[in-house]
Amino acid sequence: MFTGKTYWLIGASEGLGRALAGLLAAEGAHMILSARNAERLEALADTLPHARALPMDVTDSGSVQAAVADLGEIDGVIYCAGAYEPMTAQAWNVEEALKVSEVNFTGALRSLGHVVPRMADRGNGHIVLIGSLAGFRGLPGAIGYSASKGALMQLAENLFMDLRGTGVTVQQINPGFIKTRLTEKNSFDMPFILSPEEAAAKTLKAMKSRRFATSFPWPMAAFFRLGSVLPIRLFRRMLS
Repeated sequence: MFTGKTYWLIGASEGLGRALAGLLAAEGAHMILSARNAERLEALADTLPHARALPMDVTDSGSVQAAVADLGEIDGVIYCAGAYEPMTAQAWNVEEALKVSEVNFTGALRSLGHVVPRMADRGNGHIVLIGSLAGFRGLPGAIGYSASKGALMQLAENLFMDLRGTGVTVQQINPGFIKTRLTEKNSFDMPFILSPEEAAAKTLKAMKSRRFATSFPWPMAAFFRLGSVLPIRLFRRMLS
């Protein structure tokens, strides 16, 4: 289903995005790889059969517009850009919180707004937004991150509703903990943590299924899905 199709992967230089680029290329997809780190993108593109680097900063409208001008026709877009800083309400860092939100959510609005209408006009396309289990409920120590991932997941639902019947497939994929430079910032236990390669394999499987929403790993997903419908006081007790 991916052979010969062109996918724009935003957030391709690290972690899940980098591993997913390799799996999609192995499936025959042509990859356009975007992130801020041009050197890492070029190095990755050199290892894949049909790939090119397209450096872009999702927090900069000019950078996004320049990238889109060089993008060409695409069949699918994957928004996998992510930022995270552990942060409590008591130790709120305004600039860091805004930076996290810009990457995780506002950057998706900047990027997708240039390509989604085109997909709808021509009647086909594939949109994948990488949310997080942390987006199901507000979590302790996650000012900026939890809310921005929740907003991205809501955006996926908006797109799913609007694009029904247009031929454009929309998917929301919500991983739990993935072993990356971001989760290395955490000092707490991270149950069922996955390697980027394991998470990428699960993401690819979800993309092939064409289900709207997929969350993993299942024990953590079940906990957060249940937690999302419980009274918040009870959910807080469960967490602690």
